[in-house]
Amino acid sequence: MNKRIIKDGISWLGAIDWERRLFDALIPLPDGTSYNAYLVEGTEKIALLDTVEPMKKDVLLAQLQDVPKIDYIVIHHVEQDHSGTLPDVLEMYPDAVVLTNKKAQAMLVDHMPVDPARIRLVEDNETVSLGGRTLQFMHMPWVHWPETMVTWLAEDKILFSCDFMGSHVATSDLFVKDKGVVFEAAKRYYAEIMMPFRKLITNHLKRLDELDIELIAPSHGPIYDEPEWIMNAYKQWTDDVPKNEVVIPYISMHGSTQRMVEYLVGSLAARNVRVHPFDLAVTDIGKLATALVDAATIVIGTPTVHAGPHPNVFYATHLANALRPKLRFASVIGSYGWGTQAVERIASLIPNLKVELLNPVMIKGIPTKNDYQALDNLAQAIADKHKTFLKD
Repeated sequence: MNKRIIKDGISWLGAIDWERRLFDALIPLPDGTSYNAYLVEGTEKIALLDTVEPMKKDVLLAQLQDVPKIDYIVIHHVEQDHSGTLPDVLEMYPDAVVLTNKKAQAMLVDHMPVDPARIRLVEDNETVSLGGRTLQFMHMPWVHWPETMVTWLAEDKILFSCDFMGSHVATSDLFVKDKGVVFEAAKRYYAEIMMPFRKLITNHLKRLDELDIELIAPSHGPIYDEPEWIMNAYKQWTDDVPKNEVVIPYISMHGSTQRMVEYLVGSLAARNVRVHPFDLAVTDIGKLATALVDAATIVIGTPTVHAGPHPNVFYATHLANALRPKLRFASVIGSYGWGTQAVERIASLIPNLKVELLNPVMIKGIPTKNDYQALDNLAQAIADKHKTFLKD
């Protein structure tokens, strides 16, 4: 795709990756993604903001063919989907200077490598004039690496937000056209990448509230020309108040745990609690992460394998612990043949989750009438707990 004009003297560059389905060998990309770079022209200087994934370098270099000079290359974040083509661009523009922060400098030297002599460090809130346009650099660590920063272009009221408020979605739209599609992709992106740092993100959002933002130009996905709706979404996702929702990641080997999950789902729904069950044998892990953004309770369903939880449950539990969602309650349901330590082992896997453990329901063999009553009791306990903060 060719360069696209955002405003006079400001262009989108980069590449749309329609086919990519996995990021970092971990994160599913059902809708592809984009690697966004931006060209900002002043009356005296020209700046390129970020580069692209190395596999798409030919696209970016072709877009730059009619750009005779670049004075500055701003690197907001060292991960390769942002900086991977930096060595090629530096070779193309031998007089260009890299603008980044101290933490990023060390990473660029380690990972690219880049000659340190070509890097100029910028402090938090430092400005660089392009002539008629001023780049202001705001350090925003842990969205989602420690060196991440964003750039504020005050004259044009554009925030170049790096990964912050991005969305993994491939689209030919330069600006957000389908809010439903982008909202889902942005929430998934937040869940998979940003959620562990939500306390820090809350503070970063407060800094952004001081700016008169008209456009948010992220590193992935389309540009927000109505920035308040994505900022408001982030404020809700990062707050401390969950919704009246339960997430149930589970797996079943011979049907007993499956029956328990299905019964519990119905029992919770009868009590007006929204439920998201995920069969870990087939689940898109990104959808599970997205459901955890708002949930108040997680109930982990597992059969017993060698006295502990099923291996897939280990993975899902580790994921929940790493993502640090705003959960308040947790429980375990499942089955065993002759003995189990599943509850104890699962509890040991979630030290980051500051949750109250509700009475688990572990049964021997197939569920009985008494077991179903225990599940009803668990459903009622969850419904009662949720009433203490209810947010629909």
